[in-house]
Amino acid sequence: MSVQSNDIGLIGLGVMGRNLVLNMADNGFAVAAYNRTSSVTQEFASRLEAGQQVQPFFSLEDLVGSLKKPRRIMMMVAAGQAVDAVIGEVEPLLEPGDVIIDGGNSHFADTARRGEALEAKAIHLLGVGISGGGFGARHGPSMMPGGQKDAYESVRPIFEAMAARVNDTPCVAYLGPRGAGHYVKTVHNGIEYSIMQLIGETYALMKEGKGFTNEQLADIYAEWDAAELKSYLVEITSQIFRRHDEKTGGYVVDSILGEAEQHGTGMWTSQSAMDLHVPVPNIDIAVAMRNLSALEEERKTAAQLLRPARATAGTGLSRSSNAEAAEGVGDLPVNSLRNALYAALIITYAQGFAQLQTASKALEFDLRLDDVAAIWRGGCIIRSVLLNEIRTIFERHHELSNLMLDPELSRGIISRRPDLARTVAAGVHSGIPVPGMMAALAYLDAYRAEWLPLNLIQAQRDYFGSHTYRRIDEAGSFHTDWLSPEGGEEKREQG
Repeated sequence: MSVQSNDIGLIGLGVMGRNLVLNMADNGFAVAAYNRTSSVTQEFASRLEAGQQVQPFFSLEDLVGSLKKPRRIMMMVAAGQAVDAVIGEVEPLLEPGDVIIDGGNSHFADTARRGEALEAKAIHLLGVGISGGGFGARHGPSMMPGGQKDAYESVRPIFEAMAARVNDTPCVAYLGPRGAGHYVKTVHNGIEYSIMQLIGETYALMKEGKGFTNEQLADIYAEWDAAELKSYLVEITSQIFRRHDEKTGGYVVDSILGEAEQHGTGMWTSQSAMDLHVPVPNIDIAVAMRNLSALEEERKTAAQLLRPARATAGTGLSRSSNAEAAEGVGDLPVNSLRNALYAALIITYAQGFAQLQTASKALEFDLRLDDVAAIWRGGCIIRSVLLNEIRTIFERHHELSNLMLDPELSRGIISRRPDLARTVAAGVHSGIPVPGMMAALAYLDAYRAEWLPLNLIQAQRDYFGSHTYRRIDEAGSFHTDWLSPEGGEEKREQG
């Protein structure tokens, strides 16, 4: 290839990076590839097939020199200092109008900071959330770009060609300025945490409460995936339960330690939701359960210390010592569990999109949530048939604050509430933890409650801290002298 013949360069040839390179090349684009560790670049080059429009490089100077102007360089490196380091090396080699693309899971605030610094030098930064894992990167991911609109237009033909497609529509769209793309990807991952937690709870109820075999579980999840629960995560769950383990002769899933790692995005979702005062309890509990799963030795000790002395009918004690309790889940129809999962998934999506709606205004992203739902329909980890309906809802009502306020969707949730409540009760009765289901039920009931007992909490705050309260019958802020025998109320100026 001649000098300045490549359409785009990519730095970072890990699983995602190398698959994105091949994806772009398959779609007719000439790609320059580089990895800091030369041996990785050599190994990648050795696997290239004849005719593939991929040119490996062993220096950033040569990679940059091979790119058409304006230059477009995509980074697929670990979030944090590595991103700053690569930008620091590449930026002196670039010219005004060139575009750097961060395709990793960077924190949206870091993306905004980096973009502002580069813009001062007339170099553009796009923060692009990418979902779909290695397979998606190779065959079509969901892509969530944010940054300067002109910069996105310069790479739009490449992104639209390489993205997943649903009904011939690419799963990529410009989302907004600064860190909008990475923010949407962060919330995507928070929703992903929650969905995985909810599916895991249905697994626990069927495995421990009903004694189902892995093959039975595989069949059930496959059946669920054929109807209203059709989604990537339910689909792969069915496949996981069928995979045999060559080492033990059993199943791979039974040989995996019950500890789930996290890389920060779920936690970032919860942290941002807290900052925005948006309740996302299903995401919060999913993060907490991953943290709890790491306390393996403590849980082993607790399993002995917190075991009940004797089985007592109706106490809801540990499943390991209370035969009566196991009947709670034993009597739960699988269809009730299916309905409970469906309701909880909608509630999870509702929380995530409510966070995006609030963030869009507070952070001035100007997101179109119908575009977000459309992007998530294909390629990404949380893709689901539910997203078709969610997209339609936001096309009708761009400013809808919560999906549960949509009349049709709300009917689907409330009609399944009895099954959600029954599932939670069965888990509690059997001592099988179902915190995600509990959080979904509590969120639903609290969100639809015209009255909440928070008046008492505000009275307590006023009692010990003179924080004041508002009355239901008169505007303004009030304080009561709770310690005075005569009582007495004082109206105070607001602000």
